[in-house]
Formats: sequence, structure tokens, C-alpha cells
Amino acid sequence: MAVYGAVLSLLIWGINAVVQIPDSPPRVHLGYEIHQGFLNKTGGFYNFSNIPYATPPLGDLRFKAPVPLPDVVDKTNAPINDGSRFAICPQGIPAWTSISTLWLTNGLGAINQSAGYTPPNITSLPPVAYGTSEDCLLLDILVPQTIFENRDRHYGAPVMVWMHGGGYTLGYKTLYGSGAGLVKASQSNGKDGVIYVALNYRLGLFGFLSGPTFSIENGTANAGLLDQRQALEWIQQNIAKFGGDPNRVTLMGESAGGGSTFHQITAYGGLKGKVPFQQAIVQSGAFLPVPSNLEKENIFQSFLLSAGVETLQQARNLSTEALQLVNAQLVGQAPYGSFTFNPVVDGNFAPALPGQLLLQGGYDKSLKVVIGHNINEGIFFTSPFLVNASTFLQNIITVSFPNVGENSIGDYLTQTLYPPVFNGTYNYTDQVLRGALLVTEGLFACNANWLSRAFGQNSHSYLFSVAPSLHGDDIPYTFYQSPNAAVRNGTLAVMMQEYWTNFVETGDPNGPGLPNFPTYYTSPDDSGGGNILNLNISSISVTGDYLANERCDWWQKALYF
Repeated sequence: MAVYGAVLSLLIWGINAVVQIPDSPPRVHLGYEIHQGFLNKTGGFYNFSNIPYATPPLGDLRFKAPVPLPDVVDKTNAPINDGSRFAICPQGIPAWTSISTLWLTNGLGAINQSAGYTPPNITSLPPVAYGTSEDCLLLDILVPQTIFENRDRHYGAPVMVWMHGGGYTLGYKTLYGSGAGLVKASQSNGKDGVIYVALNYRLGLFGFLSGPTFSIENGTANAGLLDQRQALEWIQQNIAKFGGDPNRVTLMGESAGGGSTFHQITAYGGLKGKVPFQQAIVQSGAFLPVPSNLEKENIFQSFLLSAGVETLQQARNLSTEALQLVNAQLVGQAPYGSFTFNPVVDGNFAPALPGQLLLQGGYDKSLKVVIGHNINEGIFFTSPFLVNASTFLQNIITVSFPNVGENSIGDYLTQTLYPPVFNGTYNYTDQVLRGALLVTEGLFACNANWLSRAFGQNSHSYLFSVAPSLHGDDIPYTFYQSPNAAVRNGTLAVMMQEYWTNFVETGDPNGPGLPNFPTYYTSPDDSGGGNILNLNISSISVTGDYLANERCDWWQKALYF
């Protein structure tokens, strides 16, 4: 979801050949267009920006799975695209995020805790970010100069694919940076480096509408996840033209991008064989489950009502601006901690929640993974208007887990796993911190434990504990290029980048000058808590997995669903 960081900072010689004359821009023939890049002389890499990877999802293609771009008939006269058309998918930001930023910055005294939260009544479209367009299914590719210029002379370079976070309602491929810092880190110790790819995918109602009526009316649930899948398939088909190896692809994402990576790993319950990547890096993987067909249907009906239409087909005929207003309303007016739109169990691409599929063995087991989380993942998404047991149930349980209610499952959740005991026994001393721990584990941290255990000896697990260790605090370290206020220790940032890029290049994050990063389990017989690499501002050390507990075991069963 990465909202903490996001809100604060948002605002041709043949078909497969590269046609390049010395001192001229590099051009790659993709079949449907010739894409033209440029050499970044400072970074020493070729930049191919804003490459379309699917047909624009407009008109009748709205709310459907992405469609590949057809090749042009006359390939010798294919259109040339210089990559200058920057676009981001339509965005949506919950209004409560401004309150979270306020109180986390200035303390609880900055708000009236007893007043509660009332979502605003949004009647007009907020300012639209530059480049916003439904024609946004684009990706960027950064290729180290040596790799690109020798693309026909070796087997291909490893590829790192970045998927941004943002609660499935906001964000875009270059929100946190171009990826140049990661490319530079990949070239440490004289290595050739990696190819970096970043992609957009549909967000909010454009990518995550669902429900029984929606499906009956020819809508495709989880269209945003299918966009990601299409981009990954595009990479399999085209990355060799840029010097990359389609058999050495690492998918990497944070927050919603990390949660999306979970969904890609468990796609189709593992029944369609290997996924179109070989490794994954999951940072703070997050998703808020939409728990029932009734909830999905209610969201869809609210969409139709707000849009002033009766059918999905009528909605396909609306203007982008009209849909943007509806999206702004449904996302902006979301209950505290919610984003309205999230991936759903659809019976196809997502036959069950990712945690359940990992528990049942419904995933691609051939992968290697790096998984991590931050200490205080959930506090940004936790309502501060928690003053008693009643407001705790109203603002935490009802919002995120409406199926629980006042039954035995709800009682077990609130009285046994997260009981109202504020003497420090459960690592919280008030209702807000109690709610934050529940949200941290239920929506973020336990996901890391599940993935670590599922892959065992083929996983490396870490904890980012640089204070305050909020959700998204690790992203400036991931995209580090030069000293900045968001990075308290530049040396740690560079080491993290080297761990990540070593893993992309070799399947092992370890390398010269780095503290040992062990696998989660050291033998096939291991179980329970494994090894965690603690990334702290003053040291890097190995500890046990404190998430190997009954609470994470309970969450994985999804008894609340």
C-alpha cells in the first residue's frame, strides 16, 4: 500500500533486431511499433520509457482483461515511438490518509480523538495528476550500456521487474524513482548489472471492480492483476531484444506491489504450471481481503449509483472524467483504513486468498524468494479514534473484517489473540496500539511469515527495523541514489540494494562485504521460526522469526473470510 511514503511524496533490421547507427538513438522493433530510447550517459544505461504492453483499455475494453497489442501488417513501416508520452493510471486517495499523516507527524493531540471519523462528501473531481490517462498500460526499461551493446553475444542479462504500491488505488511506475540507483548497485564489484523494468497497472474501479452482477455483465475481476500478468508475459516475449534473459526474471514489489506479487506467485492456485518469472522480492506485501460476494456486489452497486448508470456497458460509454469522479468518491470516502478496492477471490486467477493457497500448496514451488516487512506496518492504516472497546470494534473489526461480527470467531480475535490487556504483555498499552498490532499482523507482517515458511530453504527473510519503521519507510532505501532526508543511513541503503541485486543476478543475496543473509530454514527438516536478517540503522544481524506465532497461524486460515 505504501501510502505513507506515497501520500507524503505523491503529488530495424528485421522484427527482432535493433536498428542503430552510431550516435543515433537505439531502436527496438517490437512488432507493433519501433521503440526508440536514449543513452543516459551519467548512469551508463539505455532508457526505453513508456513502452505500451497492451491495447489501451478503453471503451468496450474497460473493466476487462488486457488485450495484447497486435503486430502491424507492414513491419518495415511500423510506427516509431520515442517514449515521450508519459502516462499514469487514474488515481484515488482516501481522505483519511491526511489525518494519518497529521497525527503521526504531530501526535494524537493534533486530532480530536473522541470525535470519530466521518468520511467527506466528495462532489467534484479533485485535481488530476499530470499525465493521468486510461491509456496507461506502459512500462520502462533501463539497460546497462554494456548489456545492451552486447545483447547478441551472450545468453542474456538478469531482469528485475518492479511493481509499485499504493493501496491498489494510487501510484505509478516512477513514483519512487527511475530505478537508476538499483542499476548502479547491480554493477558493484565489476559486474555487468541487471536490466530494470517498471510497470503501470490499472487501479481503483478501473482495475478492481468485481461482484456477481459485474461478472454477469461481462466484467473481469482483478483486471489490475491481469495487467501485471500481461506485462510479465510481454517481458517473456520481448526482453531478449533488449539484452535480457526471460529465464532470469525477478518480480519485485512493495505494499500493494508486494501483495500483487503474492497473487502472481499463487495465480490459478498453481494449476497452470510455472509463473512467468523465476524469483520474487516481496517488501511489505499487503492486501485487504474483500470478504464476500455481498461486499463485492455492494461496491459495484455503489459504483453504478454514483455513476448514474444502470449497467456496466453504460458505464463503458462514460467519459474518463466522469469515471474519475466516481473513483474519487468511492476511494476518497472509504472508511478509515480502507481503500474500497482490492484484489478479490474470483474463482479463476485468484481461486482463494494467497495465504490459504500457500498453506494448501497451491503455488509455483520452483521459485526463490526474498521476503520482508517493517515493524510498524499497520499504524498508518489504524484509526486513531479508538477510545474504548466499542470504537475498537467499530473502527478496526467492522471495517476490515465485517464477516466476523459478534460471534465466536470475533471473540477469539478480540479476546484471545488481541485481548484488551494494556499492561504491555501483548506489546500494546492502549486501544490505538492494539489496533495497530492487529492491522500490522493481519494485513502485512504475517504475509511475510507465510511466504517464508512456504519456500523454506529457497527463501531469505528480513526485518526492516530502522525507526520508526513505518509502512513504506524502506522504499527510499530501495531506490537510493544520493543522500536525502528519508534515508538515515546511506551505507545501509547501498547494502540493501546490493542484497537485492545480488539475488536478482545469482539467486543468492550474499556478496562481498555484506553480512551473511541466511536462508529462512537451513535444512528440509526445519519448521516453526526461521532465520530473519534484521536491517537496523546501527547493525545488520540475524535473529529468529517472532512472527512464527499462533496469531499468524490463525490469520493464514482466513476463518474471518
